[in-house]
Amino acid sequence: MREYLFLFIFVVAGTGGELCASRAMKAVGEVHDFRPAAIFQFVLRATRAGWMWIGIGLMTLAFFALLAMLSFENVTFVVPVTALSYAAGPLGATLFLHERISRQRLLGVLIVSIGVTLVWLSRD
Repeated sequence: MREYLFLFIFVVAGTGGELCASRAMKAVGEVHDFRPAAIFQFVLRATRAGWMWIGIGLMTLAFFALLAMLSFENVTFVVPVTALSYAAGPLGATLFLHERISRQRLLGVLIVSIGVTLVWLSRD
């Protein structure tokens, strides 16, 4: 049961964190100047974005959920099942960032999901 809980926390918090960071970075804009002073200014702009801090907090929560899972499950199980976040990412990007997902990408998500299911079913 705790595997479900920590996997859920990892996938939701990790994916949510990536979506928030993506939203923040779209608001901040692209990096065009790679001189140290310009990069420093870019980082300052990114730290002023509220979505960035929400994303960092969620990704931190996901990291600790991953550590918790590794404390009681084998890494050969944990790493493959956390790939479920690769399926949640495009779904979240479609719903919250209004990105479009191609059929080819959707097929890739389906293949990853099948792989996660096989790993879950072959658990010790």
